[in-house]
Amino acid sequence: MVRDGTHAYAMFPQVALQLFFVSLVVLDPLVVVLVGLVRREGVWLAGSVMTLDLCGNWWGNWHWLRDDPSQLLRLLPLTLFGVFVVASMLPLHRAVAGTTVRSETALPSA
Repeated sequence: MVRDGTHAYAMFPQVALQLFFVSLVVLDPLVVVLVGLVRREGVWLAGSVMTLDLCGNWWGNWHWLRDDPSQLLRLLPLTLFGVFVVASMLPLHRAVAGTTVRSETALPSA
């Protein structure tokens, strides 16, 4: 992004993919901050961004995968991480919701 700016993803002919991948410059740090603050919104945003990222990468690389199936190895780490993030969403959301409820009940009433 620093070197190529908004043209960093020009290898993808789909403008929607280019815009999405550029928007990750804002979305990814937002997810990190919200998850770091132990916010439920961060958990859902992380799952949503990861799902969209996976779909975008598969969509954008599909023509290369059809021509050379060995390119699947490039997407494998991202796909495995995406499955981990999405599979962790519900348990993590429950854990975050539990800490929120406990912290609200621990506050002294005024």
